[in-house]
Order: sequence, then structure tokens, then C-alpha cells
Amino acid sequence: MEKLIAHFYESFANLHAEEMAKCYHNEVVFEDPAFGVLKGERARNMWRMLCESQQDKGMKITYSGIKANETQGEAQWTALYTFSKTGRFVKNKIHARFEFKDGLIIKHTDHFNLYSWSGQALGIPGYFIGWTDYFKKKLQAQTNNMLNKYEQKRLSEK
Repeated sequence: MEKLIAHFYESFANLHAEEMAKCYHNEVVFEDPAFGVLKGERARNMWRMLCESQQDKGMKITYSGIKANETQGEAQWTALYTFSKTGRFVKNKIHARFEFKDGLIIKHTDHFNLYSWSGQALGIPGYFIGWTDYFKKKLQAQTNNMLNKYEQKRLSEK
């Protein structure tokens, strides 16, 4: 399973969303502070959206500390990128936990410090409100709205 996790992050580093999607079980559940809980195709579409949005933008993904057995695993990964809404540089350090079923990722939970992220991405306003539940709910509403629009666009292109 360590090879599966490494393939997932190597694919992300190369912005190959379809390779990332192949690592996920059909019934995958993804969760992180920015998007909340996403299931199945919606979780795969989140990675597609992120990869497409970062084409030619210089985002860098690094990963380490991969540990796994047949049922669960973990890794550390870091995303270095420019937050598009503010033009501010972000270095987001994430701890990922995985559960596996049928040789694929069935549950993927990313943990990161939302307060630290909000300060980097938004500057002073992020430091004032980034720790609140209000901010987290507003961020999740915005990211899920972006994902809704992305999915509608994908459907209209088929």
C-alpha cells in the first residue's frame, strides 16, 4: 500500500488527476478542513479541479513519511503554491491518513492547521478570523461552490 500512496502523491506532483483518481475506491470518502467531506466521484473531481487550476502555475508537491499496511496508512505532504485570490504564497503542511479496501484508498483524511493556512493565504484578515468555525464553514461553502461549478462544466462538456 505504500506504493499506492507514493503513486498518488507522485501523480499529484505531476498534476495527473486521472492517475490520482485511479488510486481511489468507488466508495471513497475524502475529508479535509477546506472542503469538508466529499464522497466518490466528487472526491475525484476535487483533485481534477485542483490539478487543472494549477497547470503552469508552479505549484510544488513534496511527500514523505509514508507508512502503510494492508488496511491503513499515513503520509506527510506539503503543497507550495500561490493562492489565486490574493496572490500570496502558501506553504501548507498536511498529515494524511488512509484506509484501504480492495487494494485502493477507501478513506482519505487530510489534517492541516487551517489557522496557519488562512494567515498565509489571506494575510492579516486570515489571522483574525482563520481560527473561527464561521471561517471554516464559509471556506467550505466557497470551495464546494467552486467544485459544483467545475462539475457542471464537466457535465456540459460531455
